[in-house]
Amino acid sequence: MDLKMARELDLFRKAPKVLLHDHLDGGVRPETVIDLALQTHLTLPAHEPKGLADWFHMGANRGNLKQYLEGFSMTCAVMQTEEALERIAFEMLEDMRHDGVCYVETRFAPIFHMEKGLNMSRVVNAVLRGLKQGRKAFGVRFGLILCSMRNMDHSLEVAELAVSFRDQGVVGFDLAGEEIGYPAKRHLDAFHFIQRENFYITIHAGEAFGKESIWQAIQYCGAHRIGHGVRLKDDLFFNERGEVVGMGRLAEYVMNRRIPLEICLSSNLHTGATTSLDSHPFRIFFDRKFRVTLNTDNRLMSDTSMTKEFELASRHFNLDLRDLEKITINSMKSAFVPYRDRCDVIYDVIKPRYAELHSAVAEYRNRHREAPTRPTLEAVAESAPPSAANPA
Repeated sequence: MDLKMARELDLFRKAPKVLLHDHLDGGVRPETVIDLALQTHLTLPAHEPKGLADWFHMGANRGNLKQYLEGFSMTCAVMQTEEALERIAFEMLEDMRHDGVCYVETRFAPIFHMEKGLNMSRVVNAVLRGLKQGRKAFGVRFGLILCSMRNMDHSLEVAELAVSFRDQGVVGFDLAGEEIGYPAKRHLDAFHFIQRENFYITIHAGEAFGKESIWQAIQYCGAHRIGHGVRLKDDLFFNERGEVVGMGRLAEYVMNRRIPLEICLSSNLHTGATTSLDSHPFRIFFDRKFRVTLNTDNRLMSDTSMTKEFELASRHFNLDLRDLEKITINSMKSAFVPYRDRCDVIYDVIKPRYAELHSAVAEYRNRHREAPTRPTLEAVAESAPPSAANPA
């Protein structure tokens, strides 16, 4: 990494972040996979951390969602005991702490962690123990989302499980997995149960299938947030210069109702949800005032972090510090924790830390008056105050 990149990443790391779309089994440390595999005599394709991380990343970076998901069989294989689940959840919050994340909602499907005799309640309890220990040790607030799978028939059971743990740290219910051939409306009993219980829903939609998947997730299933939502672009109208000249009814509804879109730039490239960042609709959504959020999806598979996603978005879409602050606040507004908790994070954590960074910007401008009105982020990083680097 050259000095310029190092400076940029330092600034992005210092900025407080909110992460709403993160898969627990997609972000296991390679070192932990190796350690747990040795304990369970699992054969790995590589036996040193970098080689194993490269294997996961190369396997996921094939432009196809089904192939992208194949790596999860390896991580789930080492997540079959309460001790392993607790450890991985704890380490995840430590990783969030180092990444500058002040609030995270991580998600996973309990059904994939029962191969050695655990039931779903014990699985969830183990993860929550690790998260609570991590919160105490690292100061990162969390919410846990339980996933059901589109191609399985256990969604009502998972929905009931999620609600039963609502006072212990579970904040929502998700439907994940292959979209094509597995419509969300097949799981209406689960979604209706969640709605009757006044609980919260996010659904993977508009990633591998079109805008119809998003419409179904919202209008049939009552989704409060949309995981990915890239194909909402299909409901926008463009002129010959590529400028947005109108929106369809679905896009208008999503914008007007402030339904958050959980955008995952790196993952969207790796799964084929978009062919390039140039064709990704993030900047269009942001400029048109959709409530967009930035997320990691699967940190191990996509070789990413929130710091990297901030850097990627800023470089490619020309975001400045105020843009990142707006996205972060919108993300926290969209979290599934109670209103008071959201306000606490926004006013006690996010705004003060960004104020420190904005002060650094002002100081830089005073010292470098020949600089442009919008200084480069790498230059601002030089003057970021030490206190902004502490994400606790």
